[in-house]
Amino acid sequence: MKNLVFLLFITVLFTSCSEYQKALNKGTIADQYKMAEELYEAGKYSKAITLFEKVTPAFKGKPQMQRIQFMVANSNFKTKSYELAAYYFNRFINNYPKSSKLEEANFLVSQSYYKSSPVFSLDQKDSQKALTSLQVFLDRYPDSNNAKLVNSQYKELTEKLEKKAFEIAKQYYKTENYIAAITALGNFTTEYLGSKYKEDALFYKFKAGYDLSLKSIFHKKEKRLNDALKYHKRFIKYYPESQYIEESDAMLERINITLENMELLNSK
Repeated sequence: MKNLVFLLFITVLFTSCSEYQKALNKGTIADQYKMAEELYEAGKYSKAITLFEKVTPAFKGKPQMQRIQFMVANSNFKTKSYELAAYYFNRFINNYPKSSKLEEANFLVSQSYYKSSPVFSLDQKDSQKALTSLQVFLDRYPDSNNAKLVNSQYKELTEKLEKKAFEIAKQYYKTENYIAAITALGNFTTEYLGSKYKEDALFYKFKAGYDLSLKSIFHKKEKRLNDALKYHKRFIKYYPESQYIEESDAMLERINITLENMELLNSK
């Protein structure tokens, strides 16, 4: 019985492949379009795309073209060709602004960009595109059934970009580029006011100022020590019970001792 079922499966498979090849290579435009739709409905998107590409020139300017463009875009989305999907959905939106599928196309554009967003450690160009697209969808369809999902995705990507920005700023400190670290961490706390990394950012800015001041030549040391005191003051203002409090207190004590010693030297 199992062998019979297997044979029937193989027969159906080869018949299906044979019909596809026949339509692809020798079929009329009507045959190719019909099979493309059947394959699309059956979820065989890669084969459907091939046939749609063959028939597209023949339907240029005709009513069927709207349906073809949507199916091509969606087939690319289903096969995880997200860059192509975004391209085709955007073209569909521009070509058919009154389509009944306009909201779905806008949603799937945003999803194409969202799914192209890489992990935070990589370049975030696609994440920026995704944020723009998600916002466009929310602006156009605030009451959509997909609005909750899109809002959640927007928040997720914003947090990813926030983490990326913080890690870049922190990396300047780790590579002992203290001046760049101070600038980058300052910019970070200005741009991401309510960030969950704010405590870390303020601490590392103080730490960068501290290390920079102690490693500075004599005539720059005093100013940089005082700058570090300003960074500490801001840090402790927001986080008086910080997880870094012991370390920051030790650094603060050394700064004050160094300043006192410099004052004694200058008074002689």
